[in-house]
Amino acid sequence: MLERIFKLKENNTSVKTEVIAGITTFVAMAYIIFLNPAVLSLTGMPSQGVFLATILTAIIGTLIMGLFANLPYALAPSIGMQAMFTYTIVFGLGFTWQQALGMVFLVGLVDVFITLTKLRSAIVKAIPDQLKHAISAGIGLFIAYIGLKNSGFLNFVIDPSNITSINNKPYTPGMAVKSIDTMLANGGITPQLTNFKAAPVVLALIGFIILVLLVVMNVPAAFLISVAATTLIGIPMGVTNTHIDALGSFGTTFKDFGSIFGQALGPQGLWSMFTTPKHILVVILTVFSMGLSGLFDAIGTFIGTGMSTGIFSKADQKEFYEGKGFKSKMDRGLVADTFATMFAGILGTSNTTTFIESSTGIKAGGRTGLTSVVVAIGFALAFIAAPLVNVIPSVATAPILVIVGISMMNEFKLIDWDDIDIAIPAFFTSAFMAFSYSISYGIAAGFIFYILIKSVKRQFKQISPVLWVVTLLFLLNFISMALG
Repeated sequence: MLERIFKLKENNTSVKTEVIAGITTFVAMAYIIFLNPAVLSLTGMPSQGVFLATILTAIIGTLIMGLFANLPYALAPSIGMQAMFTYTIVFGLGFTWQQALGMVFLVGLVDVFITLTKLRSAIVKAIPDQLKHAISAGIGLFIAYIGLKNSGFLNFVIDPSNITSINNKPYTPGMAVKSIDTMLANGGITPQLTNFKAAPVVLALIGFIILVLLVVMNVPAAFLISVAATTLIGIPMGVTNTHIDALGSFGTTFKDFGSIFGQALGPQGLWSMFTTPKHILVVILTVFSMGLSGLFDAIGTFIGTGMSTGIFSKADQKEFYEGKGFKSKMDRGLVADTFATMFAGILGTSNTTTFIESSTGIKAGGRTGLTSVVVAIGFALAFIAAPLVNVIPSVATAPILVIVGISMMNEFKLIDWDDIDIAIPAFFTSAFMAFSYSISYGIAAGFIFYILIKSVKRQFKQISPVLWVVTLLFLLNFISMALG
């Protein structure tokens, strides 16, 4: 039966090899069940509920990948997208987490449509390769910067003369303020290194050193081991929460999951975002940016791990770019990826992606969807870890963001920095992502400067209609922000 479903002999593999590969992949990416709740809970979402949503999303997406696409890849909430969900959509743009979940559902819905039509290939071809690399590298820089901040390694000095508003009201020097909810300052803020006196910061530093050593030594499950080690070290330091209510945790998990399940489609979610033309424009651009980032992320993982191993042939890649529907393996893999994101929004978590950690299972010999099915079983069994969600300190997972971000920066070497026409839009793409805390704004900056440069040099043929339309929408958004 397994042979008939997964075509093991055709792919030169065996049940034993696939099972080992699946276990390898799961152990390498299991850290996400703790990292995702830690990041998304900052928006006000209950961490226990996000924990279960993360597991269910990973199971559903990975099973679709294994049974429909017959590929050895695992799906789970993306680290880049969880950062965009929390820091850009909720903190930056001011949407609620319910509305953010609505956007995740929309991304999945739109991606399903463009993946099953030629529009997908049109969008892929419309974006210059150099900007694709800049987007991927910029997301890495964004993630690493968040990791450094969440670790407590950075402090920010604010001169009172640079404060522009407090509690969303204009501020003047000497103005009395009873309490501060929000504070806005201009470019006079100066970042500086922390003094490493606080226990959480010291623990984050210890965890970071442990993780770096494990990674450079190529230790399997380095992320998971570092989280466990840092959590244990944090006990005598008074940082780790040692209160564990095993039975109560399982009950809380189901209760909290019930409070986020389906919120994407509820009155506070999807249907509450389209109140004004300005909001509609912001939603459209945010959904586009999320979808674009997820599409490039998945394609990059497929090409980077599947071409050299024979999982995807050159003919398969050609079919993906030039064919219709979803005949190629890569097409079917993207279908699985997009459907998983749609389910993620409904279940209560951020966009999914095809995890690069799948490469560990592929290196172990995984070649078919049986590897993915084993990974899904691993996530199902991981539910027993529910009592540990609120035990693990946030500084134990922050170093993972830094290392993941660093690993994505290899995209920078694929950019022709000697060509100033490419270097300028590439720089603004990546820099704006990190320092404006927005993947959307980074993409917008890159597109705008690319079109500006090509227009000045009268190289209009190098600008696709898709790029013109999207850039115009970004400009309209910036204008509405300035007038609003």
